[in-house]
Amino acid sequence: MNITMKEAAEKLMAAKKLLITAHVNPDGDAVGSTLALAAFLRSKGKMATVMIDDKLPKNLSFLPGYDRIVRPEEGKKADAELLVILDTSLDRIGEVAKAAEGLPVLNIDHHISNDGKADFLYNDNRAAAAEMIFEIIDHLGGDFPPEVATPLYTGLATDTGFFKFSNTRPDTLRAAARLLEAGVRPEQVSESLEEKPESIVRGQAAALQTMELSYGGRVAGLYLDRELATSLETTEGFIDFVRVIEGVEIAVLIKCMDENFCRVSVRSKGLDVSKVAMKFGGGGHIRAAGFPVKKPLAEAKKDVLEALGEVLK
Repeated sequence: MNITMKEAAEKLMAAKKLLITAHVNPDGDAVGSTLALAAFLRSKGKMATVMIDDKLPKNLSFLPGYDRIVRPEEGKKADAELLVILDTSLDRIGEVAKAAEGLPVLNIDHHISNDGKADFLYNDNRAAAAEMIFEIIDHLGGDFPPEVATPLYTGLATDTGFFKFSNTRPDTLRAAARLLEAGVRPEQVSESLEEKPESIVRGQAAALQTMELSYGGRVAGLYLDRELATSLETTEGFIDFVRVIEGVEIAVLIKCMDENFCRVSVRSKGLDVSKVAMKFGGGGHIRAAGFPVKKPLAEAKKDVLEALGEVLK
């Protein structure tokens, strides 16, 4: 059932115990929007738990509430009356779905590829889930203390490439300005996100050694084998190294996480890559998408490149 922003706000305020989650392989928007919403709801006297079924990026550990995020425990049901899914759809929350089995689902997402399977879906073409949560909090008359403002700004900044991507709109910048007025220090956010341990910098160098150009230089890819992919704490931003190459229209990063499982990220400079993601059971935006491929690296690479070739036609 599709609902409006106001109706989503009403659903949030009507529940006393809420379980909040986002997609596996979480990014700044997934973590930032969940933490901000949880902090706001707690300020209203509600019990709000953030549960994400994956390892969290360490470069987000500066966010208030990061240490309170939990992972699902096998066989243990969540003590909640409403499951709130942010920045993705029901099919990409991993084992949280089992922990929340039987709960009504409120889904707040900005991806056009959302599967629409939630009981209540607020889906809007915003720059980030964080922008949607900002609007809900603002609608409810909430203020933006650091534990709310900093995660929201982080979500906006990361999903817009620090306001460089085409999804940056006037409303996005107005929201960011409001958060700066509330006290967010943009230099602290950017420095925290950009700071990397030596191992990640060396990992970037190793990843670049795998770079290949396809389709006459129109596609640039990084293909990380299992040893390299699993040795890295994060690959956030790796794909941008090849996306900026002159003549490249689509950039792809494939990480082999297990013998028969790869994670794929795709970015474009205008072509619609969301259709490729949906074909493989993933999702995203026209210019940025991600999906899993349950095959070894070589086979995943072949299948993905074939699919991207169709987009280039």
